[in-house]
Amino acid sequence: MKCRSCGAATGHTVLDLGASPPSNAILSQADLSRPETWLPLRIWLCETCLLVQTEDFAAPDTLFHSEYPYLSSYSRSWLDHAERFADMARTRFNVGHDSFVVEIGANDGYLLQYFQQAGIPCLGIEPTSAAAEIAKAKNLDIEVAFFGRETAQRLSSQGQLADLIVTNNVFAHVPDIDDFLAGISTILKPGGVVSIEVAHLLSLVRENQFDTVYHEHFSYWSLAAAENALSKQNLTVFDVELLLTHGGSLRILAQHANGPQKPGPSLAHVRQQEADAGLHSAAGYDLMQSRAVAAKNELLTFLLDKKKAGESVCAYGAAAKGNTLLNFAGVRPDLVSWVGDANPMKQGRFLPGSRIPIVSEAQIRQDKPNWILILPWNIKDEIISQLDYARGWNAKFVTAIPRLEIHA
Repeated sequence: MKCRSCGAATGHTVLDLGASPPSNAILSQADLSRPETWLPLRIWLCETCLLVQTEDFAAPDTLFHSEYPYLSSYSRSWLDHAERFADMARTRFNVGHDSFVVEIGANDGYLLQYFQQAGIPCLGIEPTSAAAEIAKAKNLDIEVAFFGRETAQRLSSQGQLADLIVTNNVFAHVPDIDDFLAGISTILKPGGVVSIEVAHLLSLVRENQFDTVYHEHFSYWSLAAAENALSKQNLTVFDVELLLTHGGSLRILAQHANGPQKPGPSLAHVRQQEADAGLHSAAGYDLMQSRAVAAKNELLTFLLDKKKAGESVCAYGAAAKGNTLLNFAGVRPDLVSWVGDANPMKQGRFLPGSRIPIVSEAQIRQDKPNWILILPWNIKDEIISQLDYARGWNAKFVTAIPRLEIHA
């Protein structure tokens, strides 16, 4: 396999999670009578450009489709994060009524609604029609398309050039990095700013976040790898922020080479952090496999102990990361009866691989489980607050990443 960023053919496998179905390929009742496609799930480091990436076993258009089930607006903390970003952009980059904002991966309009409310012209580009229709219902201008050179050239020919381009939690999902970044370069105005938010590889490695590895994530980004990729399209990073979202993310701020923004002090700090952590060589990833196996074994021991004790366990949050964890550990409905989720697009369906039923939150009040396994651990505080009523029957919360932890 060649590196999807630089094309080099030399690399080193850093984590092997066996095989699993695509993590967002949730099942209908009818699907239960059909076999699923299980694909190897491995990631490797390109030792030339430092990009960590998933080995390719599936075409991108089989992973992202019109019914792709992720909707951003079901997390209050994520909406708050989006609103704070819109406020920051208006202040720091003078984004106003005469500006034009483009979001790539606009999803259900979770972010652009805040620019719209401020009277700032904006356009969302979203490839999944289900999410796009929700955004359109908010009176947002949405282009239903995958983003790359072709889409960018069409927008450019229509005079739609951006003062601010935002792409949150999309960069990891991009199969053709050069095409994507060339598109950004095409529609970015000479003095414009690009904001890329993406999970930080350093957090994945340090915090044992192996469940963020799945087929729909093609790449796992460090600042070093991002700078290498952006520079190929004459884009340069002028600042970076370390965020708490998704267990630790980067907000990479870039512009055209020789743009007006001055380099921020955080760049040198994050570069040094990554170098000190060993992310620039294969040796820095040596413990990933053993730590993932240890977390798997801890979870299985916990679930088996509770089953022997006659205590009931359910899960909450039918997130993609949860499917990586459950399938790597071999968990099935005999150990976790069902998973609750607020997204009605998921309710009444089943998790891929494990085939655990997805139900509404109401099932928690009805069944009164002894234990609630929180799968999207990155928003555990929000979920524990939301489900606090379960403490009324002495239910306890548990997370499995980075190590098993009970939240009494």
